[in-house]
Amino acid sequence: MEIRFYKPTVVDIPKMQDLVKEEVEKGKILLRTADEMATTIRSYTVVEVDGKMAGFTATHIHSPRLAEVRSLVVGKEFRGLKLGKKLVEACINEAKQYGIEQVLSLTYEKGFFESCGFREIAKEEIPEHKIWADCIRCKHFPICDEIAMVIDL
Repeated sequence: MEIRFYKPTVVDIPKMQDLVKEEVEKGKILLRTADEMATTIRSYTVVEVDGKMAGFTATHIHSPRLAEVRSLVVGKEFRGLKLGKKLVEACINEAKQYGIEQVLSLTYEKGFFESCGFREIAKEEIPEHKIWADCIRCKHFPICDEIAMVIDL
């Protein structure tokens, strides 16, 4: 099994959208249009298994202090290979390269993020209010049941 992590290009966007479609429909991941993905393409990391896109995530930088793990998805057929954990590690490493102090995740998967070293915080503790600008687009807004978790770098 050959596993490869890489930074995608805009050519990868249709495959990325297809991979995340089911999670978007369930309301677990926020819809990102092709244009939105193109403007933030440098923030994404993709994992490929034997030449097939298996998952991706984005490291979204909010401020000099805070970054966020966004759009984390691993295709069903590739779950159990620890790819999600490796994608989160890629986000953490990228944040460290930029000198970021803390990485945030808003998630439904508390146990997974705890296994990656994150701890739960109250949403009110999230310092950068612009994070909530995306919430208005969520199908669960204003009743948010996501859990806020952070890891200090």
